[in-house]
Amino acid sequence: LGAMNADTFFKDLHRNTRFDFILANPPFNLKDWGGGKLKEDPRWDFGTPPEGNANFAWLQHMIHHLADGGRMGVVLANGSLSSQTGGEGTIRQAIVDADLVEGIVAMPSQLFYSTGIPVCLWIINKKKAQPGKTLFVDAREMGTMVTRRLREFTDEDVAKVASAFDAFRKGELEA
Repeated sequence: LGAMNADTFFKDLHRNTRFDFILANPPFNLKDWGGGKLKEDPRWDFGTPPEGNANFAWLQHMIHHLADGGRMGVVLANGSLSSQTGGEGTIRQAIVDADLVEGIVAMPSQLFYSTGIPVCLWIINKKKAQPGKTLFVDAREMGTMVTRRLREFTDEDVAKVASAFDAFRKGELEA
């Protein structure tokens, strides 16, 4: 949408738009994202992201644009689950405390052409079916190697993860 490409952080063409669904694979661990110029940005509801890593800037930017009752899935580097650098632990804790994290999926390595690092999926839901609970899915052993450097998820793998979330949302699976 819009007449030109936007710079996500500095020229947000959708500043006042909220979305029901967001699916994103932002650049992992982006160091030079201009965070020093955005210290007082209204998108940082959970804390100012560190200047040296945009992971929590991306996450908060998307949460900011998520409609009430909206859901999102974001691929991030595994470091987003444990890093304490530059206040990331405090931001992560605030997002968890706000009860927005519906689930985390630990993914296997070698899913991308550009990097072999393992990643995780953050599933954010502003209207969780199971408030106060978070589903953790270990999918690290899933997928099929299609070349010696690239792994792909089969339709069966995707269905297995999706059905776990469906069962969790129905209260049929314990967190």
